[in-house]
Amino acid sequence: MSFSINGRIVVSSNNDGSFANVTLTSASANVVVSAIPVVLAVFQGSVSGYTSGGTVSGYPGNTNDIDKFPFASDSNATDVGDLTIVRGDLAGQSSSVSGYTSGGISDSGNSNVIDKFPFASDSNATDVGDLTEGRYGPTGQSSGTHGYTSGGGNYNTIDKFPFASDANATDVGDLTLGRYAPAGQSSTVSGYTTGSESNAIDKFSFASDANATDVGDLTVGRDKAAGQSSTVSGYTSGSYNTIDKFPFASDANATDVGDLTEDRMFLTGQSSTVSGYTTGGSSNVIDKFPFASDANATDVGDLTLGRYNPAGQQH
Repeated sequence: MSFSINGRIVVSSNNDGSFANVTLTSASANVVVSAIPVVLAVFQGSVSGYTSGGTVSGYPGNTNDIDKFPFASDSNATDVGDLTIVRGDLAGQSSSVSGYTSGGISDSGNSNVIDKFPFASDSNATDVGDLTEGRYGPTGQSSGTHGYTSGGGNYNTIDKFPFASDANATDVGDLTLGRYAPAGQSSTVSGYTTGSESNAIDKFSFASDANATDVGDLTVGRDKAAGQSSTVSGYTSGSYNTIDKFPFASDANATDVGDLTEDRMFLTGQSSTVSGYTTGGSSNVIDKFPFASDANATDVGDLTLGRYNPAGQQH
C-alpha cells in the first residue's frame, strides 16, 4: 500500500507491513531524491485490540471466541469471530493485516495449531500451520515479518513462522530456561520473554535465529502475567497488580511504574501506539495504562466473558 503528501512524499509498504520505502521527490518534478527503508512496528495497533480463546470458569471450559475492542474510545468488546478450535493457555501474535493464535490446550490435549484471522473484516480464523510441538502456556512476539511462540509447559523452545505465507513454524532457538505462561514483548529488533515463576527478562534477536540471553530482572518474580510494548519499553503487568517497565535501548532491570485496577493473573496484553491494555484473567475487565507517563491503569470496558489465559492481538 502507499500514500503521498502534496505529491512529494510517498510511503509504501509490503503487504505484511514489514518494511516501507519513504520516497522524497523534488518540488518541480517527480524525481526521486532518496528512498529510505523503515521498519513498521506491527507489535502496536492503532485501531483495535483483540482477546482470543481462553478458559472460562466452569461450563463450557475453553472458548474459541475472538473479542474486539476499540483503541479510539473506551468501550466494551464485541464477539467478532471464532478460532478453529476451543482452547486456552495459548499465545498471540499480530502482523499488520492479521491476528494469530498458536499453541495452547484444547479439549483433546496440547495443541500445535497456528490460527489466523483477518483484521479487515470480522470473521472466523483459519488453520494456517503448526508449531514444532504442541504445548500449553507459551507466549507470543511479533517482528515485521514473523510471529514467534516461546516457552510453554516446561519447554524453552522459540518457534518462528512467517506472516507472508501460511506455513509451519521452525525451531530457531532456546530461552534461558523452560517457562510456563510467561509474558511476551516486542521491540522493532528483539523479542522478550519475561516472568513465569521467575523474574528473568530474556531477549532474542529478530535479525538472526539464536538463543535468548538473560538481560535483566523484573521487580518481582511472577507467572501468568501480561506483556505490552511501546516503541521504547516493554511492560509486564499483572500476577500481583504491578505494572513493570524495562527499556529496549539498554539491557537493564525493570522498575515498578503503576498498578492495575485489581490484582489478577492468567491474563493477556495488547498495545496501541499510546497505551497498554490488560484483558482477561479472573475477570472480564479491560484495563488501560499510558505509555507517555508512569501511572496506574483505569478500567475502560469489559470483554464479552471473563476468561483465563487467552491470547492478545492488536491492529
